[in-house]
Amino acid sequence: QVQLVESGGGLVQTGGSLRLSCAASGRAFSSYAMGWFRQAPGKEREFVATISWTGGSTSYADSVKGRFTISRDNAENTVYLQMNSLKPEDTAVYYCAAAKGYYIRTLLRNYDYWGQGTQVTVSS
Repeated sequence: QVQLVESGGGLVQTGGSLRLSCAASGRAFSSYAMGWFRQAPGKEREFVATISWTGGSTSYADSVKGRFTISRDNAENTVYLQMNSLKPEDTAVYYCAAAKGYYIRTLLRNYDYWGQGTQVTVSS
């Protein structure tokens, strides 16, 4: 069992930056691939980024590539999402998720544990 708690969301202007954190508790955090997803009002939850157990492999949605960076610190049981050059269309609730297994996952259905989410609002 893994418990995930996101933090770092907030209100930012267009072009600004935020860093989201996801603290994990439970066993064997380093054996999970981790991901970030987001859900805007009236839309389905969508993939944002994923990272493998070592941090050696990452993958991003086209909409955030070059602006967002996912990273992890296995010693601290934490995964991060650095978000730069934010746009109003990035406004959403951002969710952290953990997938059993070592390798990156881009599909929502492959994740086993989810956090409660943190709101990110980008004003124009």
